[in-house]
Amino acid sequence: MKYRRNEIIEILLKSYVAYYDITDYGEEREPLRALCEYYEHAEKYMVSKKVSLWSADSEEFIFLFDVPHLTMDAFMQCKELAYQEGMERLHIGPGHMYSYITPIIVCDTCDEDAVKALKKCHIYKSFHFSLHGWMDFHAAVVIGDSDRIESNRAGRTTAKILKKVLFSKI
Repeated sequence: MKYRRNEIIEILLKSYVAYYDITDYGEEREPLRALCEYYEHAEKYMVSKKVSLWSADSEEFIFLFDVPHLTMDAFMQCKELAYQEGMERLHIGPGHMYSYITPIIVCDTCDEDAVKALKKCHIYKSFHFSLHGWMDFHAAVVIGDSDRIESNRAGRTTAKILKKVLFSKI
């Protein structure tokens, strides 16, 4: 089942709305179409909330890009934008466990060198020797004309979720 770019984006936004805070930019910030933010706080305490045994914060930022034809330059632009804005949004400190910065690029067609660069993309940072958590960069591309979904190694779970959302029979 082949989808067009705008259909893929609408399906993804509808599936994310239950879990993420979504900022839809429309055509204001091309190629960035939407930003989806997820924050989670877990805590274990003893007797009362004043005696906290541990707490862990995790967050994910999905940058949804709308690109008609993905070239190497367009991929690099999307990657840099997601990385820079994602790093600015991180809340690093005691209690921070992990953060994911996830650019998802939706395109009709793409160059194979851009897909190769996406697959080789690896960005990982630990903060204060992992005492304040880490950040991992999950990148994926959805190619509408061929129903392909490609990702980097860290983004394999993202690709599985995308396949399930877009291509599972309901």
